[in-house]
Amino acid sequence: MEPILGTRKLVQICAIVKDVETAKRKWAEFLGVDVPETANAGPYEITEAQYLGKPEKKANCLMASFDLTEDISFEVLQPTGGVPSEWQNFLNERGEGIHHFAFGVKDTEALLKKAEAAGYGCTQKGKYNNASGMYAYLDTVPKLKATIEALESF
Repeated sequence: MEPILGTRKLVQICAIVKDVETAKRKWAEFLGVDVPETANAGPYEITEAQYLGKPEKKANCLMASFDLTEDISFEVLQPTGGVPSEWQNFLNERGEGIHHFAFGVKDTEALLKKAEAAGYGCTQKGKYNNASGMYAYLDTVPKLKATIEALESF
């Protein structure tokens, strides 16, 4: 049986937090590693972020990432921008906690069509803050009880 995303390669787990600076310090202490830099999602002119199929120029976040293994990272992400987004809605509705499991994919746009045909629409997508790849969140919570993210590096 072929996976919906064409892969089972987990590359990231992410927690949504209210304060990325506090969260990354606590996680660094827990993991026994240096505190990582904080990045933001980037300007709309680069990310071309879409939420529920429409451009969302103010959706943004602050994030910090930890390498857990050679292949898997853990990310803490704080929504910013004050507008509806996959991130902000999670925080508003559920509070802080694990938001998504991300899989490394190829040809995100083709996979989104395949996922849609299987009943998993796209809630939010955009390019990385340096345009070196893209992300897409699937509407998987009703069936899988977790959000799945497709991550593609160009």
